[in-house]
Amino acid sequence: MNTPAKAPLTRQQVIDRAAELGITAARLRFFDEETINGVGDGVGDGVDGGVGSESGVGEVSVSATDLYDYTQLTDVALRSVREPAEGLFIAESSKIIRRAHAAGMVPRSYLTSPKWLFDLADLIAANDAPIFIGTDAAVEALTGFHLHRGALAAMHRPEMADVSQLVAKAKRIVVIEDVVDHTNVGAIFRSAAAFGVDAVLVTPRCADPLYRRSIRVSMGTVFQVPWTRIESWPAGVDSLRELGFHVAALALEQDSVAIRDFAANAPERTAIVFGTEGDGLRRSTIAACDSTVMIPMSGGVDSLNVAAASAVACFALQTEPAADL
Repeated sequence: MNTPAKAPLTRQQVIDRAAELGITAARLRFFDEETINGVGDGVGDGVDGGVGSESGVGEVSVSATDLYDYTQLTDVALRSVREPAEGLFIAESSKIIRRAHAAGMVPRSYLTSPKWLFDLADLIAANDAPIFIGTDAAVEALTGFHLHRGALAAMHRPEMADVSQLVAKAKRIVVIEDVVDHTNVGAIFRSAAAFGVDAVLVTPRCADPLYRRSIRVSMGTVFQVPWTRIESWPAGVDSLRELGFHVAALALEQDSVAIRDFAANAPERTAIVFGTEGDGLRRSTIAACDSTVMIPMSGGVDSLNVAAASAVACFALQTEPAADL
């Protein structure tokens, strides 16, 4: 027996329900496919996408500029440049948005469809950021993909911390050298969080940990593990040494020490460096490091994906075993 599909909420029903949950109608900005014409250019006239005169609170227009944060989200090259330059990042899905809020991130706006708005009502009601509510077709046309994880939020990008301040109390840190795949960066952060790494440093050419895919793969742990960019690399190895860290390169060298053996007597403050997906660490980085460690393998396998390798290394180097569940 087929269950009849529920009729979509009307604009007025959304307004009334939002009011019951403490979200004022003036924050709700409705839009459809017609509204977003020209949005991709970041210019255009305001289009009536407001709450409507029937609500009795007047209309709030949605303009192309209002929605600009959410345009061309599938263009990795463009967004990787735009987002840091414009001081924002995009959090995708209700779970990720909640983790961003819990970490103190500040929303610029929210984007959702009527059926998902109320899943985040408790968070949304606690601030005054505008809420853009579009039909499924309009949201897909705006962002470039079908939004099936509930919502997006444009968040203010936090200021990058100074390296010395970030690692002042750290015992275990990870350095990600030039890893350009956002999925791998997110996975490394997830391993770092899972195994108690105190901080992560990323080199200048490394992919953005706050890119949407990195955040999603990390399950929001990019908000949990303190991180920043180390601007000078591999010269930064000397800086870490001056800060009291033993810097270990994960690389397959003739004199590499097995990770389990290194971990058994690891210095109190250790930084482990992971290299790129293809070539691994630069020769200059390996030469600059204090020691080189490797993950012993069998079966004719000579290397692991950097995300998998990070999980093994972070597990081996954890200073306190994870609590049993």
